[in-house]
Amino acid sequence: MNTAFQSPQDSQLDADVPAFPVFDPANGEVIGYAPDQDASDALAALDRAEIAYALWRSVTPTERARRLRLWAHKLREREDELAALISQEQGKPIAESRAEVAQGIGHAEWFAEEARRTYGEIIPEQVEGRRMMVVREPVGIVAAVTPWNFPMAMPMRKVAPALAAGCAIVLKPAAETPLTALALARMAVESGLPEGLFTVVTAPKERAAEVVGTWLDDSRVRKLTFTGSTQVGRLLAAQAAPDLKRLSMELGGNAAFIVFADADIDRAVACLIAAKFRNAGQTCISPNRVLVDELIHDRFAAALCRAVEALKVGPASDPASTVGPLISEAAVEKVARHIADAQAHGAKVMLGGRADGLFYQPTVLTGATPAMALAQEETFGPVAALFRFSGEADGIAQANATPFGLAAYFFTTDIERIWRVSAALEAGMIGINEAVISTEVAPFGGIKQSGYGREGSRHGLDDYQHLKYLCQGQSLSEIPA
Repeated sequence: MNTAFQSPQDSQLDADVPAFPVFDPANGEVIGYAPDQDASDALAALDRAEIAYALWRSVTPTERARRLRLWAHKLREREDELAALISQEQGKPIAESRAEVAQGIGHAEWFAEEARRTYGEIIPEQVEGRRMMVVREPVGIVAAVTPWNFPMAMPMRKVAPALAAGCAIVLKPAAETPLTALALARMAVESGLPEGLFTVVTAPKERAAEVVGTWLDDSRVRKLTFTGSTQVGRLLAAQAAPDLKRLSMELGGNAAFIVFADADIDRAVACLIAAKFRNAGQTCISPNRVLVDELIHDRFAAALCRAVEALKVGPASDPASTVGPLISEAAVEKVARHIADAQAHGAKVMLGGRADGLFYQPTVLTGATPAMALAQEETFGPVAALFRFSGEADGIAQANATPFGLAAYFFTTDIERIWRVSAALEAGMIGINEAVISTEVAPFGGIKQSGYGREGSRHGLDDYQHLKYLCQGQSLSEIPA
C-alpha cells in the first residue's frame, strides 16, 4: 500500500485488505483510502512497538536527536505535497495548510534539540558518603488519539516529544483525515527511524472505540495522549484508570476574546479575524465568545463586519480562498443550530448566517447572552458572537463563567490592566493584544475541564518521561575505621 500522498488512482489497497474511503469536504470526492483496521491490528501495532521500544530507549539522546532531524528534513523536502494533502482531506485553504506543515516540522526540529537536554539532578549529600541523583527515563509505549482539524500538527505535537524522550508510539488519527498521519509514519521509516517505533492504525468511526480500547486495556501502554472533546476525554480517562496510565488531555474550550474600551480596535479586529475564521473556526483555541465593552461595542461591530465581508469562502483549489468548508454535515448542522438558538433568544445576525453545502458564510452576531447555546458549547464554526460587558470586573467575570479553561484573549493599551487581567483569567494560555499563540517553543494546554498536560516547549517532554531517584550508600569496606 502507498500510504503517502494517495489519490483514487494510486491508493487502491490489496484486494484482501479492507479499506474505507477518505473524502474531500469541499466537493465530496474520494481522494484516497485508508486501511479499515480493528483490535487485532491494534495489538499487532503494540507488538511492533514493544520490540522497537526495547531498542530505542537505549539509543543515546544525541542519536535520537540526529534521527529526528533527518525525519524533519524528509518532511521539509515534501512540505508542498503534505500541504496539498492536508487541504484535500481537511479542506482548509492551502496557505493555512502550509502554515500547519511548518508548525509540524517545527515540533520535530524543536524536540530533536530537546532530546539532548533531558538533564537529571545531583542532590547534595545529607549523609557522608551517600550519593543521590535523579535521572529521567521514558515512560514506555504511548498511545495517541488525534482529531481531524489539524491532521499534521496534532500528531507531530505528540509523536515528536514521545520519540525524543525514548518512547515508542501508536497513533489513531481521526477517520476523516487519516492520510496525512499515514504519510508521516511512512516518511519516519524512510528517514531511518526503526519500524514499529511510530505506527499509525486507521479505522472508520464505528471502530475507533475498538482500536483505542484495545490499547487502553493493554498494560504495555503506559501513557495515553488525547486531543478531542471533554466528553470523550472523560471516558478515556476512566478506561485508563485501572492500571493508572499516564494521561495528557487537551480537551474542549470556550475561549473568551475580550475587547476593553481602551483597546486598539483595528488591532483587535485583525486578530479576531485571524483567530476566529482560521480553519473555518474549527480550532480548539478559536474565540467562542467575543466580549466587547459597551462603550465601543457598536464601533467594534461595524469594523468587524467590514473585515468579515472581505473574506472569501471557497475550496482550497482556489488560491484566493480564505475560509474553507466545514468538515461534515453534522458540523454544519451544529453551527445552524447555534445561530437559530441565538436568534430565538434575541441575537441579531449582522452578516452571514447561511450555508452552501459544507461551506458556511462567516457570520457576525450581536446581542449574544450567556443563556444561548453558543455561550455554553464550542460552536466550532465561522461564527463571531458579540457579547456586551460593562467595566473590567464584568468582562473578567463573563470570561471565567465557563467550566473550560484552554485559551483566552484580551485587548487593552493599559499596562496595569494587562497584569491584572492576566492574573485573573482562568485559562492555560492567554493572548494579550495577540491571537496567534500556538508555537512549538511555548507550552500548549489548558486547565479546568480543558484538560491537563502540556505540548511544546521544554515542558513538552515531561509527560513522556518519569523521574527515577538513585541513592547509593557507602559500602562497609569504605567506611573509615
